[in-house]
Amino acid sequence: MGYDVHITRRTPWWSDEGEQITTQEWAAVVAADSDLEMVQVARVSPRGQDAVLEYRHAWLAQMVPHPERDTRGAWLDWRDGRIVVKHPDELLLEKMREIAEVLGARVQGDDCEYYDE
Repeated sequence: MGYDVHITRRTPWWSDEGEQITTQEWAAVVAADSDLEMVQVARVSPRGQDAVLEYRHAWLAQMVPHPERDTRGAWLDWRDGRIVVKHPDELLLEKMREIAEVLGARVQGDDCEYYDE
């Protein structure tokens, strides 16, 4: 597990009510942003480990210029009508704020705090 931050139109982010972000909207945002690319497979080699962790998802994007992209990961994952990032650093949070503005959404943590105010 870990701490997730969500780009969502729902309040709170886990609510079943409210407008979802569609996969078509997500794909359009990624296509229009040169900092993002769809990857579908995330691979990371955690520091100090020889193992490679792999995660597959059709709507997974990566922040290309992120300095820790290949070691820690810089993925944004569309899930259940929202975009989810695990343990985002300040660079990813800034990108999430930009994406949320384009989508008419908000950036909200697991504990319902907002990162876009």
